[in-house]
Amino acid sequence: MSKQLSHERFSSKIGLDAEEPPASNREPQPLVPFATTLIVRDTCLCLHVQRAARSLARRFDDALRPLGLTNSQFSLLMALNRPSPPPMGPVAALLAMDRTTLTAALKRLEARGLVQVMRDPTDRRSRLLALTEAGGSLLAKAVPIWQESHVRLEAKLGNGEAIRLRQDLAALG
Repeated sequence: MSKQLSHERFSSKIGLDAEEPPASNREPQPLVPFATTLIVRDTCLCLHVQRAARSLARRFDDALRPLGLTNSQFSLLMALNRPSPPPMGPVAALLAMDRTTLTAALKRLEARGLVQVMRDPTDRRSRLLALTEAGGSLLAKAVPIWQESHVRLEAKLGNGEAIRLRQDLAALG
């Protein structure tokens, strides 16, 4: 049996006024009550994780912008920083993206000369991915910026909370 959530258990912090408009100004009643909207706003884990992810992405995008990188591009370059070129599948899995999205991201980095996509000599249908010298050099410049940004971010969370957050997120994934 599913447990119903009541709005009274949660505080309203995000972008919707909890007060209903006066009866004289009301539109026809929607099929889903406004109270349900408030419950979802306040309790939906997916919504809260999406909001946090967007906020974190903006923070790291801003930090990496002077290098002409986004946080997604940094993560992709870092995923290719391996002793030997990986195939697309493990990189896509690590970054939790489908191959089509990975291919599009790789094309942009390849056009900038930061990555190389090559045929796997053992399987002509497969592609291997590698950082170029320019990609490795840019990644080396980006790592200290990422480290500094990450230290500031973890400091906002408090003692041990970053470890707990990573564990909680891993449990959800």
